[in-house]
Amino acid sequence: MSGKTVNSAILLLVIGNALALISDVFIKLLEPGAPVFQFAFLRCLITLLLLLPLWKQVNPRRLFQGGKVHFIRAHIHLGGMLCMVIALGALPLATANAVFYAAPILVMALSALLFGEKLRPLSVFAVMSGFVGILMILRPVDFNWGAVAALGSAAALAINAVMVRQLPRRQSTVHKLALTYVMILPTSAVFMVVEGAPLDPAILVSALGSSLFILGYNVTVLLAYRQVEANLVTSAEYTGLIWAVLIGWIGFNETPDLWFAVGSAMIVVPLIMVGVRSRQRSDRVLRAQPVNG
Repeated sequence: MSGKTVNSAILLLVIGNALALISDVFIKLLEPGAPVFQFAFLRCLITLLLLLPLWKQVNPRRLFQGGKVHFIRAHIHLGGMLCMVIALGALPLATANAVFYAAPILVMALSALLFGEKLRPLSVFAVMSGFVGILMILRPVDFNWGAVAALGSAAALAINAVMVRQLPRRQSTVHKLALTYVMILPTSAVFMVVEGAPLDPAILVSALGSSLFILGYNVTVLLAYRQVEANLVTSAEYTGLIWAVLIGWIGFNETPDLWFAVGSAMIVVPLIMVGVRSRQRSDRVLRAQPVNG
């Protein structure tokens, strides 16, 4: 599975999203009231250690280039991580992940607001449909801190995605990831000390498992998108919701209801339609280009 063909790239993304769900499972298995800052610190530290073999991809002469943007993104990432832990502890696995899929919708809205990008009618429909879908899944009657945290995590993912444009273009992905966790580590350490919870081996196991599997997801994404156009395969990312339903049903005895099914469809289907339309436009552009020869 090199990711050099569309089919292999799609398979990589399907596997990658399964790995991401296993990472979520490690978080969900935390005991109620587990020290979230201790988890965040350990996950950041373990991720940095896992990145050490790839340290050659970090440019030491320009280590802190774009430091201000990196610092802001890093701490937004920390907030999103904490929100994710709270959301997965309070909500069914599939429900939390369905709300996390609000991130692409928020990216569209933020890109239009911050960068003046023109939203096409289908994109506007995707934003509106996704918003209604989130309301159907969460239902204001059942709204709680877990729902707020899930929305917070989606917002953090979206803001970080939009801010990628402001990072130095020549920095490698490993450099960006390493700098993010280097900047998070001191803050999470301070909060962990303030939290004052004794070191829990169970937290260490969860942090290790979560870090390993989310890193596996990142690797599959890099391989999948490296040589294949994103718009050709990105819809495969939404298989994560299928994995969430299956793992939640088998492992946690969570049965999604009709509200969840309809709401999820309202989030995911328009996003897939946007991806298909983007692919069709790309194909038309390629066909319209003159062939040199």
